[in-house]
Amino acid sequence: MENVHYCFEFSNTSCLKLVYPTIIRASLYVLLGATILLTVLGNLLIIVTISHCKQLHTPTNYLILSLAVSDFLLGAVVMPPSLIRSLETCWYLGDWFCKIHSSIDFSLSAASIFMLYLISVDRYVAVSRPLLYHALITARVAKYMILSCWVLSALIGFVIELNSLTLQDVYLTEFNCEGSCAMLQDKVSGILFSLFVFFIPGLFMLGLYLKILVIAHKQARSLQITILTHRNREKTTIILSKMEQKSTRTLGIVTGVYLSCWSPAIIYLLIDPVINLSTLYLYDIVQWIGYLNSVMNPIIYSFLFKWFRESLRKAFSKILNSCD
Repeated sequence: MENVHYCFEFSNTSCLKLVYPTIIRASLYVLLGATILLTVLGNLLIIVTISHCKQLHTPTNYLILSLAVSDFLLGAVVMPPSLIRSLETCWYLGDWFCKIHSSIDFSLSAASIFMLYLISVDRYVAVSRPLLYHALITARVAKYMILSCWVLSALIGFVIELNSLTLQDVYLTEFNCEGSCAMLQDKVSGILFSLFVFFIPGLFMLGLYLKILVIAHKQARSLQITILTHRNREKTTIILSKMEQKSTRTLGIVTGVYLSCWSPAIIYLLIDPVINLSTLYLYDIVQWIGYLNSVMNPIIYSFLFKWFRESLRKAFSKILNSCD
């Protein structure tokens, strides 16, 4: 009994608390704290750069900006309380904020994923319909896409919270204790959420990027046959080959990171309502793996592009010159 700990020691209804060894807990605080810091700073850098540079005000960059906003809010609002809950294994921020936090968590995670999907749609149109792209995807269309994404994400968070409230009586009688913060979902809603928010958009995104690779490959070959002369054939072939390799590598990173980060959470959300895993620590693990996608997005969609690095350098040069 000396090794038994509670979230609230002087409460008869307190939840049990798992106390990690000091070294492990300190290491996890540093690791997850660095993850939060990178998420906030990386996405804030994108927001400032795109907002500051008018030449970056394009439909594609509006989508990237919206993605950065969702990931920034996820890092600034959602991740810090999740860090405390994961490492202290207790919730000390009150029942009201627990409901708000869980709802915002689902909404921002969904918004981030939907933005990734919209970016893949934007890139698909740009590659498959290059002559009609500027007529189809205008700044106004991009803004409507972004607005629809945020409204749908907020609606998802509201529906999940409403469904959780309907199960609150069962929770209060069987699972409730002081220091817990759990978002309750039944089997049907859990499966539907994981399918329509994570699994299906992920498959569509993967399919679109595969089509992009096929179209890019065909266009490169067609261009090679059309414009090449005997004199510069070898040189142009090398250039096109490098372009294909870079496109393949970039798109491979995009889809690979997305699937790597969110697949564990997708699998957990699909399996848990059926076999009732009921493991808070496993949920924390897959949740933080999913959060890593918000850390990687600034790198994938921004820092891999030369034009963005140049714009970022110019933006900071202007800021430094204005300070002088």
